[in-house]
Amino acid sequence: MVRGLDPARAACLTRTRPPDPNPHGGAAHPHRSGASAESGWPLRPARHTVPGVDPSPRARASRLPSPAAPGPVGAVTADDVALAVRLAVRALDEVPADGWERPAGDLTWSCWETVEHLADDLFAYALQLGPGTPPLTTHVPVSWRKERPDGPTGMVFVARAEGPAGLLQALEACGALLVAMVRTTAPEVRAHHVFGASDPEGFGAMGVVETLVHTHDVAAAFGLPWRPPAGLCARTLHRLFPDAPADAEPWPALLWSTGRAALPGRDRLEKWRWQGAPRP
Repeated sequence: MVRGLDPARAACLTRTRPPDPNPHGGAAHPHRSGASAESGWPLRPARHTVPGVDPSPRARASRLPSPAAPGPVGAVTADDVALAVRLAVRALDEVPADGWERPAGDLTWSCWETVEHLADDLFAYALQLGPGTPPLTTHVPVSWRKERPDGPTGMVFVARAEGPAGLLQALEACGALLVAMVRTTAPEVRAHHVFGASDPEGFGAMGVVETLVHTHDVAAAFGLPWRPPAGLCARTLHRLFPDAPADAEPWPALLWSTGRAALPGRDRLEKWRWQGAPRP
């Protein structure tokens, strides 16, 4: 969620974040009541003290694939981004039509705004990789705005008249743009990110994180089942969170790394950030 460099935007990694400083950073969550100034999503007072999804998921869980068994940790690929978005759209399709204005999990944004923000993140990461010579010190110069004072800052907004189907179509489309850029951009290319100039794999991994955790935020508001494949989570942790707990399962470790849950012996993080620069 960290798009730019200016201090206001860099405040996206907090649990109680200041006016949406960093629309595409990814560390604190300005929209959780209580997010950290490093992440970028706004949080309400934390509810979750254990990792995972709501203990009483709806019966529609059968529509979601079973988590994949962890395998060797490899690179995050365009196929991983495509998988994350596909699973997210499938899960979000279960949100009740009249429930989209409900707060998303511990965030102060509505579920609708959270998915708009997610689509916007995917679009913004694709945008950074788009120029023949990507910017290394700032973001591609586009305008961002808010639709309401406490809402997310972004470029992608969907008219409510389009309904949930239109919202999810926008999410799919923005995800497809990032998939295409990750797939076709040379691995040596670097582009600006506030957490370190990153490569196509890094931007793909950022897109996966945003997709997995924001889908978690929305699913938590309705008790919907959401547990992404372990291998997908493990690859993303390896790329962006090198200090993630090695003694936890990948999905709970990702929730902990993004300030969404506690782990046994580890309190829930108030501040967090990923490492955007390529690993040595």
